[in-house]
Amino acid sequence: MLSIYNTLTRTKQPFKPLHEGRVGMYVCGPTVYGDGHLGHARPAITFDILYRYLTHLGYKVRYVRNITDVGHLEHDADEGEDKIAKKARLEQLEPMEVVQHYLIRYHKAMDALGVLPPSIEPHASGHIIEQIEYIKKILDSGYAYVSEGSVYFDVPKFNRDHRYGKLSGRNIDELYSTTRTLDGQSEKRNPADFALWKKASPEHIMHWPSPWSEGFPGWHLECSTMGEKYLGETFDIHGGGMDLMFPHHECEIAQSVAHNGHETVRYWMHNNMITINGKKMGKSLGNFITLDEFFNGTHPLLTQAYSPMTIRFFILQAHYRGTVDFSNEALQAAETALKRMTEGYRRLQELTPSETSTISVEGLRERCYEAMDDDLNTPVLIGVLFDALRLVNQVKDGKATATQEQIDYLKDLFQTFLIDILGIRTEMGGGEGTGDAMKPFEGAVDLLLDVRAQAKSAKDWATSDLIRDRLAALGFTVKDTRDGAEWSI
Repeated sequence: MLSIYNTLTRTKQPFKPLHEGRVGMYVCGPTVYGDGHLGHARPAITFDILYRYLTHLGYKVRYVRNITDVGHLEHDADEGEDKIAKKARLEQLEPMEVVQHYLIRYHKAMDALGVLPPSIEPHASGHIIEQIEYIKKILDSGYAYVSEGSVYFDVPKFNRDHRYGKLSGRNIDELYSTTRTLDGQSEKRNPADFALWKKASPEHIMHWPSPWSEGFPGWHLECSTMGEKYLGETFDIHGGGMDLMFPHHECEIAQSVAHNGHETVRYWMHNNMITINGKKMGKSLGNFITLDEFFNGTHPLLTQAYSPMTIRFFILQAHYRGTVDFSNEALQAAETALKRMTEGYRRLQELTPSETSTISVEGLRERCYEAMDDDLNTPVLIGVLFDALRLVNQVKDGKATATQEQIDYLKDLFQTFLIDILGIRTEMGGGEGTGDAMKPFEGAVDLLLDVRAQAKSAKDWATSDLIRDRLAALGFTVKDTRDGAEWSI
């Protein structure tokens, strides 16, 4: 049975959905501005794995991933010009042109990484009416107040009746001492209060009418509103990066309790961060690397380009709740391991069955499920798959034999766990659209090896060596086996 770590209770719990056979899952998506970086890839891949596995287990999953496209300068700021609006003003564009530009880039990167699209991808800008109605109900409950055209959530009042800070473990006294001084703080009754609606300044070009002012919704409000709209007052899973625990998800909990009288989310899940050489990724530190730079190898910190599947495999080699530290050495090791995996998968397709067997595949599938059921333990799953690959290589190299039933078992194992659940695309066609594109390429290499085999049969060693050496110069490794020859990139 699947168990997942619930950040709210800080325990690993058996997963029991609210409705039998159906799962509602909400994940905080990107703030659509700028180019995606490695840190953006981790939550996308983490919850893609969860989505894939829940679907594999037979659940009908409604996966909602929002797009933040209005009204926010920083995650914890109530003041300042929105980044989308600023770029639109400077480049004389419509704000939605800016949103669309970066959204297309984001979707392209996610597709390259093998991340499946969500069931619903709502935009904050498309749910202004719902957010206004949500604020009205919070005001009616007494946990918000209007000040100079803006609406703020009353954190001290909520904390007296409930507990603010239960998800992140913070107490309200700590919040008072650490809240940043911002323009407009005089509008608030308390520095810890957060904006539900902000009155727009005259130069702010993204604004909407409301009962309180011409303005825009606060950042935390959109997820509470859209989560409830598409998944109901109570739903199963809410996920995101650990950096969102406070203040974003903490504020969501407070909003939902104030709005509904009860909490909305049953399981909170958070992936950990990615660092670069032990430091948090950030533009100010000069270690901010976009996904395009990884794919093209154009950043000064990179010694080479890394494929999207190498990035995905690198992330999956660590448990989603553990930290991942980027370095060229770590990515090169992931690239090597991925090549071993995909090469082994290719060799699996070429195994010749025997009447008798000298290997045992017993328990491999059970070990794979045990790893995934243990809070999505992808590094353990990858280790089991490498154990299976050792059997594949033994058979392929003539050191062991396997029956057709065992070969079919191994093929199903890798199709299920490597391709369907881990989402690794292989040269043999795993993943969407890859296989058909590779077939002419594979056929050309196989043709050259056929010519080489004929040359060897005719004892034309010069031609045989020439084909092998020219393929090697192009990046191919040719290995002679008792059954002929095989190649890898």
